[in-house]
Amino acid sequence: MYTLYIGNKNYSSWSLRPWVLMSELDLAFHEELVPFAEGGSWEQFRRFSPSGLVPCLVDGERAVWDSLAIAEYLAERHPGVWPEDAAARAWARCAAAEMHAGFSALRNLCPMNCALRVKLRDSDAGLQRDLARLAELWGEGLARFGGPFLAGATFTAVDAFYAPVAFRLQTYSLSMDAPADAYAQHLLALPAMQRWYAAAIAEPWVDAAHEEEAAQIGEIVANYRVE
Repeated sequence: MYTLYIGNKNYSSWSLRPWVLMSELDLAFHEELVPFAEGGSWEQFRRFSPSGLVPCLVDGERAVWDSLAIAEYLAERHPGVWPEDAAARAWARCAAAEMHAGFSALRNLCPMNCALRVKLRDSDAGLQRDLARLAELWGEGLARFGGPFLAGATFTAVDAFYAPVAFRLQTYSLSMDAPADAYAQHLLALPAMQRWYAAAIAEPWVDAAHEEEAAQIGEIVANYRVE
């Protein structure tokens, strides 16, 4: 059985990608959650991940690190990771790669913190460009391939790569256009996303650096962490 090493569910957007993909596709795996350490996690993550980062998928003696590499590794072994249709598959790979490498303003200004609700202090031009591009990209996928997922009727890796965005939109009360907002709500309602969220707000670990980051960029208006 696969072992998937992840970080804190409340904060680790990168960990969410393969976790939700494997969960929604019913791929059996053992979850190994290693909390972030104060002052840095590189040394403890290096025990299982060559990069010292999460996520990392271990398959026997083989370690596969980086969320995009994990998706491709799984696609070689299991159907359904990418769409069957060639056009949808090409588009989905492009969209996933764009998320993997881009949207820096959204990442930096709106780090994932599932438990909090934050009112941003400023409207950043870079963030607005990222949101406009998200709405354009999601709208294109939904219109071209018929929805309700980005590349068609079923959940695939491209949806997994945008799943952390849905949590970010919820945390920071960000809105786009109606189709994009509806798609984000559809992601949040998925059984695997609901399980991730419930576990995230129930985690006993609070990482000071992540919490300070949220406090610096906006006003914390609610905290749904289970005490």
